[in-house]
Amino acid sequence: MLGGRWHNIIVVNVHAPSEGKCDQSKDSFYEEFEQVFDHFPKYHMKMLLGDFNAKVGRQNIFKPTTGHESLQQDSNDNGVRLGNFATSKNLVVKSTMFPHRNIHKYTWTSPDGKKHNQIDHVLTDRRWYSSVLNV
Repeated sequence: MLGGRWHNIIVVNVHAPSEGKCDQSKDSFYEEFEQVFDHFPKYHMKMLLGDFNAKVGRQNIFKPTTGHESLQQDSNDNGVRLGNFATSKNLVVKSTMFPHRNIHKYTWTSPDGKKHNQIDHVLTDRRWYSSVLNV
C-alpha cells in the first residue's frame, strides 16, 4: 500500500492463467482474485497491474470500462473475463484508454517475432479515473 496525502493506494501485481488453460483454472483464479479484491478497504484507491493474459478488444459492450485504443479488435476469453471483472468491480482498463502507436501497445511478442499482443494491463478505480480527468 502506498500512503498518500488524501488517500492510500493499494497496488496489486497480477498473473492470470494463460488463454490455453482450462476454464476451471480460469474460474478458480477469478473466484480467488474476487475474494482478495473484496477484502481491500473500500475507500482506498486500487491499482491492479500485470500479466492478465487478456486480449481486450474494442467491442461496444465494454466501452465504459475499456477505451478505444486497444491493440486488438476482439477480446479473447481472458479479455471477456477481465472486462466482466472490471465492470463488476467498477474498474477501468487504463492500458486501453490512451492513444499510442501500435508498436508501443504490445506487451508480448511470439518467439518468431511475427505476432504481437497486448495482454498486460493496468486497472484503476473508476472514481479515481473520473477525479483525475474531472469527468
